[in-house]
Amino acid sequence: MTLALAIKKRLKGFELDLTFETGGGRLGILGASGSGKSMTLKSVAGIVTPDRGRILLNGRVLFDSSASVDVPPQQRRVGYLFQNYALFPHMTAIDNIACGRNLAKAEARRDPRIRELLGLLRLTELAERYPGQLSGGQQQRVALARILRSEPEIILLDEPFSALDEYLREQLHFQLAELLSNWGDNVLMVTHNRDEVYKLCDQLLVLDKGRIAAAGPLKQLFAEPGRLPVARLTGCKNISPVKRLAAYEVEAAAWGLRLRTAAPVAGDIVAVGIRAHDLRPAAAGDPNAFPCQVADRGEGPFEHNIICRTPGPDPLWWKVAKENLPGTLPASLSLPPEKLLLLRE
Repeated sequence: MTLALAIKKRLKGFELDLTFETGGGRLGILGASGSGKSMTLKSVAGIVTPDRGRILLNGRVLFDSSASVDVPPQQRRVGYLFQNYALFPHMTAIDNIACGRNLAKAEARRDPRIRELLGLLRLTELAERYPGQLSGGQQQRVALARILRSEPEIILLDEPFSALDEYLREQLHFQLAELLSNWGDNVLMVTHNRDEVYKLCDQLLVLDKGRIAAAGPLKQLFAEPGRLPVARLTGCKNISPVKRLAAYEVEAAAWGLRLRTAAPVAGDIVAVGIRAHDLRPAAAGDPNAFPCQVADRGEGPFEHNIICRTPGPDPLWWKVAKENLPGTLPASLSLPPEKLLLLRE
């Protein structure tokens, strides 16, 4: 599957200006609310018309403003999972699924593909129930079955877990990953949740105010975000402006610390970051150590969140798994040079 997109559309406060191409797999689009994520999916699906540009799916032109081409949504072979699932309340689960191929009631009950999907998505016993008789997770699986029965060339997932509670969300992460892997992985998913995109996608595109801040292999971008908005959107809690002191040394103004770096500090580096779980108790001689003075702390089910004072105005967040927390907090913590994120604007 190849999706090639180059579009522009004026939105409230900014312009969506995107150019990217994906050749299959599971591409996640991560961004803050209002960054243009859902508008991108709706443009691919034909629900929204860009102001100008071009969209191609497997070589077929879906939209081309210069040639006045705008293929209707029902002809695009695009499966779109809406946030509210958009099931017909007066139709049973199996009849909702049959809508994906416009099958009559009798045909739906004989259709081998529908029977296969009901089994795969654990819906066999729920086939004759109405949406109002189904849980949120069950409704989502019905909506997915309807999409898959329509045999789309690409599946678009728009914040697919936003309406579910935490327990259902965790269950469906695994089920959806398995289902999409079996289906063929031609998926475009938008979310503001970094945990979801990390679990379900292998490629990542980060949007910031309608433009691409970064794109590439997902795990690589989490490990090396490269830019300030990408670090923030991928969940880095500790970020400070910096002044370059030497080839491998910066001054982190927010923390009042001089930090040794593992990578050379380029001239366009404006900030340094470190993920909260990458702080370490300092041993003798460790670089980038500072006294561990607790300003606040909180306990979650599986980890402690400790906010530590620094010589500067801002604290540092330290996340540590419960089994790794020593009985007595260390006298000092270290920011390992190899864990520091050097960030451009």
